[in-house]
Amino acid sequence: MKKDNVNASRRSFIKNSSLGVAGTSLLGGTTGVVGSLIAPSAVAAESKTVVTAAHWGPLGVVVEDGKVVKSGPAIPAPVENELQSVVADQLYSETRVKYPMVRKGYLEGNKDNSLRGRDEWVRVSWDKAFELVDSEFKRVRAEGGAENIFGGSYGWKSSGALHSCRTLLHRYLNATGGFVGHKGDYSTGAAQVIMPHVLGTIEVYEQQTSWETILESSEIVVLWSANPMTTLRIAWTSTDQQGIEYFNKLKESGKRIICIDPVRSESCEYLGAEWIPIHTATDVPLMLGMAHTLVEENKHDQDFLKKYTTGYDKFEAYLLGKEDGQVKNAEWASKICGIPADVIKQLARDFSSKRTMLMAGWGMQRQRHGEQAHWMLVTLASMLGQIGLPGGGFGLSYHYSNGGAPTATGGSLSSISATLENNSSNTGQSWLAKTSALSFPLARIADVLLNPGKKIQHNGTEVTYPDIKLIYWTGGNPFVHHQDTNLLVKAWQKPETVIVNEIYWTPTARMADIVLPVTTSYERNDLTMSGDYSMMNIFPMKQVVEPQFEAKNDYDIFAELAKRAGVEQQFTEGKSEMDWLKAFYQDAFDSARKNRVIMPKFEKFWEENKPITFKANEKAKKWVRYEEFRNDPLLNPLGTPSGKIEIYSDVVAKMGYDDCKGHASWMVPEEFAGNVTPEAPLALVTPHPYYRLHSQLAHTSLRQKYAVNDREPVLIHKDDAAARGIVDGDIVRIFNKRGQVLAGAVVTDGVIKGTVALHEGAWYDPADLGQSELPLCKNGCPNVLTRDEGTSKLAQGNSPNTCTVQVEKFTGQAPEVTVFKQPKHAKS
Repeated sequence: MKKDNVNASRRSFIKNSSLGVAGTSLLGGTTGVVGSLIAPSAVAAESKTVVTAAHWGPLGVVVEDGKVVKSGPAIPAPVENELQSVVADQLYSETRVKYPMVRKGYLEGNKDNSLRGRDEWVRVSWDKAFELVDSEFKRVRAEGGAENIFGGSYGWKSSGALHSCRTLLHRYLNATGGFVGHKGDYSTGAAQVIMPHVLGTIEVYEQQTSWETILESSEIVVLWSANPMTTLRIAWTSTDQQGIEYFNKLKESGKRIICIDPVRSESCEYLGAEWIPIHTATDVPLMLGMAHTLVEENKHDQDFLKKYTTGYDKFEAYLLGKEDGQVKNAEWASKICGIPADVIKQLARDFSSKRTMLMAGWGMQRQRHGEQAHWMLVTLASMLGQIGLPGGGFGLSYHYSNGGAPTATGGSLSSISATLENNSSNTGQSWLAKTSALSFPLARIADVLLNPGKKIQHNGTEVTYPDIKLIYWTGGNPFVHHQDTNLLVKAWQKPETVIVNEIYWTPTARMADIVLPVTTSYERNDLTMSGDYSMMNIFPMKQVVEPQFEAKNDYDIFAELAKRAGVEQQFTEGKSEMDWLKAFYQDAFDSARKNRVIMPKFEKFWEENKPITFKANEKAKKWVRYEEFRNDPLLNPLGTPSGKIEIYSDVVAKMGYDDCKGHASWMVPEEFAGNVTPEAPLALVTPHPYYRLHSQLAHTSLRQKYAVNDREPVLIHKDDAAARGIVDGDIVRIFNKRGQVLAGAVVTDGVIKGTVALHEGAWYDPADLGQSELPLCKNGCPNVLTRDEGTSKLAQGNSPNTCTVQVEKFTGQAPEVTVFKQPKHAKS
């Protein structure tokens, strides 16, 4: 998909990408902890190498005469990770927000909020910007209260124990009187609500059966709606890169690997896996067809079901058609999911006769009725009877933050807290952050802004939407991440003020009233751990260069705002940046000592400029998820009402929802491959991109590796392309009743026929915002097309992967992509 070779096939794209190249450290490092990042003779005397870290791992950054000239892995990567190579692009990007900026109409008192996103910008001093923000907060709090202020900031920020922009925002908002927060996230909105009812735990952000056990005991590994060779390039804290190393070992082991996915993914290609193409959003029918085969051939583990689960009899009645008259056999499933019935039956036989690990991704639950997919996966795994056995069962985080890498024994950093009550809440996960008493499901933000006072159901409770007057967003990029962008544009015009702290002129920053320029993580000091589950390393995040232009750290911005609000002491506790870091490190030092692990004192660690690495013990390497439960379910019950796996949940059933019943079931989405129209005959799937983290790094030179005709690439099956007269490299228009985007065609057999794949995270770039009901996105942001509808009344998660579109060849002069340039008058 490179610009100079748009005719490259999907296979040659993978071959030419970093997946075919073994990684080395920036300046010839060795395995393990970096002993010497740089040899004295390797670089000129005026150069220095600074160790820092980001979501994409530990970095060595070469600085010459105060400017970054090169970056790469501080520890050798098992597979080259190009995300580590663009520190300079991030620092010196044309898209940097250079100065405090205010929208012209807002500054002049114009109440026409439809000007957001298309107004001119006016540069102001920091003092003026602080005055505007502080006075607006005081006005809104005086006229209403906490229920009128939304502390947004959902999204991938930057790594760090101190400079976590969302935590700092929420800390400031809590110190000054409270705010409206959100429930859940975009990643696992449905799963994190349904899994506690089924397993008594959130499941999606938890440690998995050790990879050492997988390599020793698993016979079949199934990547179900998962693409780990892409998603393991990053982690919520900082990747320790073990996950990719373990997938390398899996590849070399010769074990059978199966990928069930609408797209022949990078992982499928790299691992040489069997690809079973499936229609998007039809995983539940496939699982039901397999489950029926197990019952029909008496291959389901009845002893396991009796001892460790509850409610199976009710589910089986549904499976066999006794409940609704429809037998859910392989032939029925085949017509929906597009997989031949004999393949479905053989998969069921193979999984039941071989030790099988079902490694499921999260895309399958980002759809209408998304709760059903993981519920049904657990039901199927229960019928196979391998949960709690070495190498068997299921796992929902092998593709994320190196899940399954054994947990090391060492010290654990603490971090700053949003609640002002506990500064050691290093959870690392948004779903654990209890930062606001007032909240609504995150994926309903547009609905909230458009319909204050509306009541909705959520997980057995009723939620009343607040009346949001002021939005403050730091980190995150809702104008890329949220569904049905054109609806969000209308919703975004409702609040009276929108404030954004940002590094770059993202689509969200462009839709604000006040934009405050902030530093990248390379312009400040911090600490982070690696591997959200392995806790393998502590990385120094040393300041690489001075802040660019007039950028300030989020911490300093909120400290000043807290000072103006009279709560500076509550916010800062009188601590400087280094005071905080020393305290976080001391907590790790103390916890390591309790584990009988030696760590250097902070001053030595900071001066040595290299990571600290901890080791996993043999027990961690042999850890099996749910093994204790399997060994003694009475002594080690699950956190469900029954203490068992709830194939049928009385709690959910009694909620009485028509779109989420008491057991996993198939509910037909309004839009998917089996429910198309002549106007929208193709299904759309929105996979994670390989060369960026959601929308992060979209503005860097990595874009040149995938853009087609300077647009986002869209994968289209060769037959679907031929029917429309589309060839490789063509600019195409993808459209439906919600919106329209331009993209560059990649004609391939690596996507199931009838589906097009447009990667999420592309920056929204409307050609005629304000002049058209459905502005044309010049850059190919897929959420312009997706549905803004909750998964169900239970979770109200986001559901982008149930969407249909039409595609046609674009004719005429294609408009220039301009979102990566400075907006009007923002340079001054």
